[in-house]
Amino acid sequence: MARPRTTSDEAILQATARAIGQHGPNSLTLGAVAKEAGLAPATLVQRFGSKRGLLLALAERAPDDTRAAFARARTAAPDSPVKALHDAYAAMAVGTSTPQEMANNLAFLQLDLTDPEFRAHAAAQAAAFRKATAALLDEAVFAGELRDAMDTSRTARTLHVVFSGTLMLWAVDGEGDPLALLRTDIEDTLHPFRV
Repeated sequence: MARPRTTSDEAILQATARAIGQHGPNSLTLGAVAKEAGLAPATLVQRFGSKRGLLLALAERAPDDTRAAFARARTAAPDSPVKALHDAYAAMAVGTSTPQEMANNLAFLQLDLTDPEFRAHAAAQAAAFRKATAALLDEAVFAGELRDAMDTSRTARTLHVVFSGTLMLWAVDGEGDPLALLRTDIEDTLHPFRV
């Protein structure tokens, strides 16, 4: 009879994301993930087959994680879609609290750009990010927080660029609080549309 799983795949993938922030995907080992998750490396091999299998599972989960982050933010800020947008973007920036973490997470982008399987998951995650952003912008227009002259789909793309660019520049400059900078840059982008 098989022993019950005491650590969920979800918890393992969260540990994997933290370990990537610490080590980067190239230096990441199953041992480092196992230590972060409180498991034996053999458990990771049993569940995911290999380091590549583990990283692919993490990449495959990214679109759902993105949708969930936006949904949690919307639930926590029922009266303000713009506040929910700020909160969702802050949640998506978790794991980038130091320039080194940002560099390690950006190294994952190399996989996304060079490996077709990873790229498909990255594209799905980016699409989920923009779709969830556009939905909050639509709600903000409906709620009277933003003017209805806004092209929410286009602005969602711009805000996605702002998100990525703000964190990248912060990592290069090494100055300020990344979440505060992100909030300011989002507000600067939305300012012309504020009611």
